[in-house]
Amino acid sequence: MTGTHSPRASGASRASRPSARELIEAIVDPGSWHGWDEPVEITTDDPEYRADLERARERTGLDESVITGEGRIEGRRVALVACEFRFLAGSIGVAAGERLVRAVERATAERLPLLAAPASGGTRMQEGTVAFLQMVKVAAAITDHKAAGLPYLVHLRHPTTGGVLASWGSLGHVTAAEPGALIGFMGPRVHEALYGEEFPPGVQNAENLMNHGLIDAVLPLSRLSGVAARVLRVLCAGDAVSGPATAAGAAAEETSVFGLTPVHPARTAAYGEHPDQVVDFYLPPPGAAGAARPAPLVLLFHGGAWRAPYDRRHVSPFAAFLAGRGLAVASVEYRRGGAEPARAGRWPETFDDIAAAVDTVPGLAREPGFPGVDPDRVVLTGHSAGGHAVLWAAARHRLPSGTPWHLPSPSPLRGVVALAPIADLATARALDVCSGAVGELLGDGADECGGGSGGGGSGGGDELTVRLGLADPAALLPTAVPTTLVQGGTDIDVPPAVADAFVAAAARAGQDVRLVRTDGGHFPPIDPTTPAAHTVAEEIARLAGACPAT
Repeated sequence: MTGTHSPRASGASRASRPSARELIEAIVDPGSWHGWDEPVEITTDDPEYRADLERARERTGLDESVITGEGRIEGRRVALVACEFRFLAGSIGVAAGERLVRAVERATAERLPLLAAPASGGTRMQEGTVAFLQMVKVAAAITDHKAAGLPYLVHLRHPTTGGVLASWGSLGHVTAAEPGALIGFMGPRVHEALYGEEFPPGVQNAENLMNHGLIDAVLPLSRLSGVAARVLRVLCAGDAVSGPATAAGAAAEETSVFGLTPVHPARTAAYGEHPDQVVDFYLPPPGAAGAARPAPLVLLFHGGAWRAPYDRRHVSPFAAFLAGRGLAVASVEYRRGGAEPARAGRWPETFDDIAAAVDTVPGLAREPGFPGVDPDRVVLTGHSAGGHAVLWAAARHRLPSGTPWHLPSPSPLRGVVALAPIADLATARALDVCSGAVGELLGDGADECGGGSGGGGSGGGDELTVRLGLADPAALLPTAVPTTLVQGGTDIDVPPAVADAFVAAAARAGQDVRLVRTDGGHFPPIDPTTPAAHTVAEEIARLAGACPAT
């Protein structure tokens, strides 16, 4: 029944309780939410109940007590159902129950994991037995969903009581709860009315239930998305996020990117004396979104495993795409393979150039000829080896003070968005990513590794260990710079395990790194024809505080 909760029994205050929409926005990837709900009409003949419904609609902006739909969590499609407690205490009547059943059945038909976030006093007393029977239908639909081998995760919010807890609130493969949430079939006020005494304090709160094994975890909203993503990776083990996982599929993605016509920049400038120390600028067109405000500056580093045949031209369509979305882009060239074109990188010149570009290019954007560019709002983004570059550049203040690339404090960056990055060099080296590229970058087996600002030597074992410590972004955490990794779920060039290792290292160091998984493999994040590229643009704009054009 509605009204069985009691705020005095819980530490979760009404003021701090997020709405259903706020909950969903905090869980799913930005811009990925799509509602499934069709409008429902008020059909009751009871004037008092009709008035209650109309007031609830006016107060919440919703037509019923539940919201259903789909979004993505780190790139994975998921279905979500959530109660809005402000709508008649989240109670479930016929309309809300039928909406839940339709959502569960759709999730089953489309083979989507299902996340439920109830916050409810139970079934809606104004509708009597027919409302209670909706719980049977919802529970049956969820049982079918689980029988189809699909995950069902539950996050119990304050308060969850009555028939909602007794049915779909208690069926999760994994069940977590909001800190301090009141959870129980019979609320304290009902118990007191029946038995003439108060319910023992603390029994029905989330922490006590976890301590007694009735729920699996107590999680604040800030951790919910990340934990859900990790649980789904376990429960969906062996299932690709989506997209081709074969060599043929990866080759098609690569062909799509390299088959795009290069786009000429608005201007090219030098940030150093070497021919490779140049940068191409792509500027937003007049009238682009946010044109009234100077555009943030995106420093873009291309990939190609640090090998000379791959230069900035293949990311020029992506740079132009970002510019069309209202972002000023500086596409950076840097020194890669040396005398042997197939060799990966140069030590220390590759790192010299990354550092010089990050330090110098924003100043170039202050010169005449760059109207409408805000060089004080800088986001670094890079793909593959370029993803390594931007993660490393954001960590230079973590280098030992005696090293030439060291900065005394973090670079004044709005954030880093690394795309399919070679983020953890030790892991990438162990996996032989890009055919030994990491070892070559560090000088393994090179005859000419000496000189330059990064230290000389021939790349022997001890020297390689030192260089790995200086070059591996995963060894330089935490950075205090907001960081997002965008990783294709079926990437066979830089496997997801590399990004996972970096995120795990960041967590151990106390830094919260956002990991967004996208459809497909290695190249869609820089292919303007794919949804993944739009996800990247949105993430860059979010960190920069901009609003990209659609």
